[in-house]
Amino acid sequence: MKSKSSTLRLLYGASDANADMLYLSGVSVPDPFLAIVTDKQTYGVVSQLEYGRVARQSRFDEVMLLEDIRKHAAKTLQLDLRDIGPGELMVYFAQRFAVKKIKVPADFPAVFYAKLYEAGYNLGIIEGAFFPQRARKSDAEARAIRRGNAASAAGIRAAEAVLRAARIDGKRLIYEGRVLTSERLRTIIDQACLARGATAASTIVAGGRQACDPHEVGHGPLRPNELIIVDVFPRMHKTGYHGDMTRTFLKGRASAAQRKLVATVRAAQCAALDAVKAGVKGSTVHAAADKVFSDGGYRTERRGNGFVGFIHSTGHGLGLEVHESPRVSKGAGKLKAGNVVTIEPGLYYPDIGGCRIEDVVRVTKGGSEALSSMHYRWEIR
Repeated sequence: MKSKSSTLRLLYGASDANADMLYLSGVSVPDPFLAIVTDKQTYGVVSQLEYGRVARQSRFDEVMLLEDIRKHAAKTLQLDLRDIGPGELMVYFAQRFAVKKIKVPADFPAVFYAKLYEAGYNLGIIEGAFFPQRARKSDAEARAIRRGNAASAAGIRAAEAVLRAARIDGKRLIYEGRVLTSERLRTIIDQACLARGATAASTIVAGGRQACDPHEVGHGPLRPNELIIVDVFPRMHKTGYHGDMTRTFLKGRASAAQRKLVATVRAAQCAALDAVKAGVKGSTVHAAADKVFSDGGYRTERRGNGFVGFIHSTGHGLGLEVHESPRVSKGAGKLKAGNVVTIEPGLYYPDIGGCRIEDVVRVTKGGSEALSSMHYRWEIR
């Protein structure tokens, strides 16, 4: 391999944890490894432990054996084999492909960046998407995300079943003889996701005032007559794609203020969903939800040390990462056909409670295609 390339793109990471590496390789590897993208080809460099599996299963044009490459690098760079690490391999490949310009992602390890810089290479940092095409999902990717959302729905249905079976005992919810807590319900949700081939992490089960902090996962006893936000975003074991769905429940009797809050959030979600279409700005979709809230008299403002109202964006891209491009928020650009986004408006007022309702859609030329499915019944007597 003595070909030349005008630019070399380098990735270093474990595809289990690095979405760009998983997108490029198409195979799950738990330990960091080097991937090279030239003008025409892609290469993976893996140890003998992973070589056979990666050679069979990956999308790389060529898979190279780390042990052999280290020997070639030691000879070319005139270094002792013991001194050949990932940084030296990167310098070796830059020489091998006769490049002067190298592009790396913004989270590229600084220690390897320094080695390439010291070797005299022109380094460009790609901020944002290393593979912009990730934002437009293929039919296969859409199916993978749909399966992720089926796992989310399984988790939420499990939570609903528990709340339905729980009994009210004063200011407590009792399930199977014990007080029902956020932690206990989260475990049940996560187990339901696991049964569908997905791992759920940081699942949100937050009630009452806790639900008014959108990223509070929830802790302690759940109480009757309080809004409970259940947000489940599992990762599928087989593909690495995520689901992301939120429903809000209440065990007991809702107040008039709570009913109005939930109805308004659902109306805002419907308005935003109706606005989704290729060529429409994400900011326009966000504004559609925001208008429903403002027309309903719900103000977003600072109170004390926090904020109330509609305090987050309407949505975000979903795929190999829970949060990725594109955005559905103030200032967001045009949506494109194939984008997969969440639509999840919410309202948060400590004196009433918090409500968020979330679904996932794939943007189409004429509107959107639903990739999640779950009913919106929320008040459980």
